[in-house]
Amino acid sequence: MATIRKIIHVDMDAFYASVEQRDNEAYRGKPVAVGHPDLRGVVSAASYEARAYGVHSAMPSVTAKKKCPNLIFVTPRFDVYHDVSLQLRAIFLEYTDMVEPLALDEAYLDVTKNHKNIPSATIIAKEIQRRIFDETGLRASAGVSYNKFLAKIASDYKKPNGFFVVLPQDAEKFIETLKIEQFFGVGKVTAQRMHSCGIFTGRDLRQRSEAELARTFGKIGHTLYGQARGIDLREVTPNRITKSVSAESTFLHDKDSPVLLNVELYHLANEVMQRIKEDAFFGKTITVKVKYANFKVITRSKTFPCRVTDFRFLWNVAKEILRQVDLSQQKVRLLGLGVSNAGDEPEKKYTQLELNLF
Repeated sequence: MATIRKIIHVDMDAFYASVEQRDNEAYRGKPVAVGHPDLRGVVSAASYEARAYGVHSAMPSVTAKKKCPNLIFVTPRFDVYHDVSLQLRAIFLEYTDMVEPLALDEAYLDVTKNHKNIPSATIIAKEIQRRIFDETGLRASAGVSYNKFLAKIASDYKKPNGFFVVLPQDAEKFIETLKIEQFFGVGKVTAQRMHSCGIFTGRDLRQRSEAELARTFGKIGHTLYGQARGIDLREVTPNRITKSVSAESTFLHDKDSPVLLNVELYHLANEVMQRIKEDAFFGKTITVKVKYANFKVITRSKTFPCRVTDFRFLWNVAKEILRQVDLSQQKVRLLGLGVSNAGDEPEKKYTQLELNLF
């Protein structure tokens, strides 16, 4: 008989903003946004007080300020967030070597087997929550289940400072109540397509055959068919090393306007910076990729002695690199932006964790 895995997903509550509120008493209980308040700034994280006004990460700072006029903007301190993240990883590793970080502030832990021989993943998860608060002064939410899909949903179920367990025998009824947007891989576009097909919940999804889902939604259809039945065979994978982050956009119509290309570059920089934060990867080399209408591809890079941690810096450098590209002969079909070269960053920063359940 196959062993039922015990997976914990730990997710810090409003991580960046909570660190700032912890370190500055004047911010406590106030709406705080981590980011830059200028016209081109973007919110990196928002406190729960700010979220009550509709402020959220990736929102333009101008929009956030309109929603919450008394919003306090705080400059990101990624070195501090990274140090706290290392504290979290140290706690996780006391229980298991099977730790998979998804970002500075969240990780999967497979505790089916664990260093302390604790049979209950529930006990481990609650103990980890307590230790995180005692040792960092920050709150974390935790979800426990038998696979990664359900553990991640469970950690978000009762935020902040939440705790939720999805037992194997309860999974089917729990999944039926989920909105389709909560399923892994379902973004806004896919969700809209599903709504047009009459799929709004896990219960609706479960009524569709695998063949129909694959035919309508492609590869993700197979994954969703399994998730609707509580199936997720992905393992918690330790020692994942991020070597670069990038994003690119292929245009519906070829472009040669520097203004329009800079607009596209702005959106790419936002996407790359979000991935940088999600992967906890801070490289020193910025690369711009251009594919011309004749399909010729060129790349231009610039390397710095310090890590790229700031959106404005990333975008300004990317614009400068693009200005050096010859746009007079061919229109541009594709534009890409990436960050690589972590330099001497310690590899243990990317170690992934696993914890035990029920």
